Amino acid sequence: MKNIIQSVKGTREFYPPEMALRKWMYGKITEVSHSFGYQEYDGPFLESIELYAAKSGEELVKEQSFVFPDRGGNLITLRPELTPSLARMIAQRQNQLVYPIRWWSFGPFWRYEKPQKGRTREFFQWNIDLIGVDCPEGDAELVAIAAEFFKAVNLTSSEVKILVNDRRLMDQQMVKLGVTSMDQKKSMLSIIDRRDKLSVTDWESYVLESGFTSEQLDGLKAILNDKELYKSSPEVMRFFNALEALGVADYVVYDPRVVRGLDYYTGIVFEARDVSESSRAILGGGHYGNLVEEVGGDSIAGVGFAMGDVVLPLILEEFGKLPELVLNPAKVLVTVFNAECHAYSLKIATKLREAGINVLVYPEIAKIGKQFKYADRVGVQYVIVAGPDERDQEILQIKDMQSGEQSSVKISEVVEAIKKLM
Repeated sequence: MKNIIQSVKGTREFYPPEMALRKWMYGKITEVSHSFGYQEYDGPFLESIELYAAKSGEELVKEQSFVFPDRGGNLITLRPELTPSLARMIAQRQNQLVYPIRWWSFGPFWRYEKPQKGRTREFFQWNIDLIGVDCPEGDAELVAIAAEFFKAVNLTSSEVKILVNDRRLMDQQMVKLGVTSMDQKKSMLSIIDRRDKLSVTDWESYVLESGFTSEQLDGLKAILNDKELYKSSPEVMRFFNALEALGVADYVVYDPRVVRGLDYYTGIVFEARDVSESSRAILGGGHYGNLVEEVGGDSIAGVGFAMGDVVLPLILEEFGKLPELVLNPAKVLVTVFNAECHAYSLKIATKLREAGINVLVYPEIAKIGKQFKYADRVGVQYVIVAGPDERDQEILQIKDMQSGEQSSVKISEVVEAIKKLM
């Protein structure tokens, strides 16, 4: 085998089956987003690294972004996420937009991470945000959208859960532990975020090594084990009451271990995971109170989440929920009997296309058996045979590739006959 130039590490190639799945996901995302009245938008694929340095967190900027200088020496990055671009777009037209804003997007992103199953350096991502609302019911709407998406792709509440916490509630609990400075709080949130990534012993050692006392460790363990903690917050209770009214409460669980890594979350945070042993993260997001202000606009609250397209197919496959997709958009193939009939076959195909029917024409002269074999392999359902005898009699032979049945129709009636079969 000849040496073939390999694709860039961590990138993806979408052959027709993978592309069909991606388009199916996009269709479901569109359907659910529109059902809640959200409008589609997008931002630039290239951004200044300064935009992410403003609010996305040091790890994202220094370790996960593809950064390079442009010809003017400015540092540019392939976008690793969309929320900072959204914030800038809102800030640029802050006084012209109508609030609350409901926007969504689905497009490509890049992060310099170690490629592995469920994680690539190039991925597509659904972003959806509600801007200009600062209430628990607004936060609940975004969680409900996530739950409705799971319903749309046939994942039940016994297969996926949306885990929810509140940064404000956690802030109150940290103050009770004597954790009061901003640096200490960030350190403790980082510690909580790593709870499931380390063994119990290693995690406890990590807490103490980070400068916290054994008493603070015991207090933190008590907080993380308290599944009823949310009941002490009127705002979080309103959030859960709204989820009940929205009919998705069975998908949602309170979990004090969920804090999310990004610095700009200030309220409700959530992430969806499957219930298998691997418990993979499917999507995540939360409430932010001052993101627009950080990029030069006035302070506007919002809530949103993002979902990459890599993990979901793995989970659908595990639960036997992958859809059966039609790869070939054409259900009809017109054969070419010989060189003399080639133009006639093209005219038949044109007649069908003008009627809105997708049609393939075999591109060269070949044995009829080979053309039928090709039709079967590419998933065409109906084959039209237009030989010299059929041309002279102004009829066509239509064969159903599934049943094997064959029928004759007048050329003048072929459109109606195909539409009736379809």
